Amino acid sequence: MKAVAATLGTVLLALLWGGPFLDAWRGSFAAHMSVHMGVVAFAAPLLAFGVSGTAWDPVTSRRWISPIPASLLELVVVWAWHAPVMRAMAQNSVAATVLEQAMFLVAGVLLWLACLGHSERDTSVRNAAGVIALLLTSMHMTLLGVLLALAPRPLYGTADVSCFGITLPAQGDQQLGGVIMLMIGAVAYLVGGLALAGRLLTVAPGAKGASR
Repeated sequence: MKAVAATLGTVLLALLWGGPFLDAWRGSFAAHMSVHMGVVAFAAPLLAFGVSGTAWDPVTSRRWISPIPASLLELVVVWAWHAPVMRAMAQNSVAATVLEQAMFLVAGVLLWLACLGHSERDTSVRNAAGVIALLLTSMHMTLLGVLLALAPRPLYGTADVSCFGITLPAQGDQQLGGVIMLMIGAVAYLVGGLALAGRLLTVAPGAKGASR
C-alpha cells in the first residue's frame, strides 16, 4: 500500500510539473495555484504516507520535526512565494520556478509526515499537535485564498492570460486562483485535521506510546 501511494504521488508530480500548467499556461495564476494545491494537498500526503515508518522517514530519527514547527514552515513558504515580487520571479525564471516548487514539496511532505507519519514515538501529544498544525494550515490557506479572491485589483500583472484553454483577464485569473486555494488547499488540511482528531479520540486512555 505504501509503495502504491508513493508511486501515485510521484506520477502526480510528473503530471503537474511536466504538463501545461508550468509551460503553456505559465503566465496564469490559476494554473500556478492548481499546481501548488496539487503538490501540497495531494502529492505530498501520498508521498508522506508512502515513506512513513520506513528508512526514508525523517520523523523516526529527528525529534525536531514536529507538527507545529512544520506548519509554521509551510506558512512562511506559502506566503513568501505568493508575494507579488516572488510570484513575478517564479513566473519569469525557470530556476526560480524549480526552487519554488521544490520548497512547496519539501514543506508539504514534512508537514504531512510530522502530523500523520508513523513513528514509535507517536503519542497523544504529537497527535493533538498534528490536529492543531493541520487546522492552522487550513486557516492560513483560507485567509490567503480569500485575500486573493477578493482583492480589488490584480496583484500579479494586468494582461489577459490563457488558462485551461480559455482566456481570462488578470483579475478573473487571480480570483479563480484564490477559489482553487479555498476549495482544495483549505479543505484538504481541514479534512486531514478532522481525521486526525477522530483518530486521536479513538486512542485508549493511557496509551501514551500507541502508534497509529
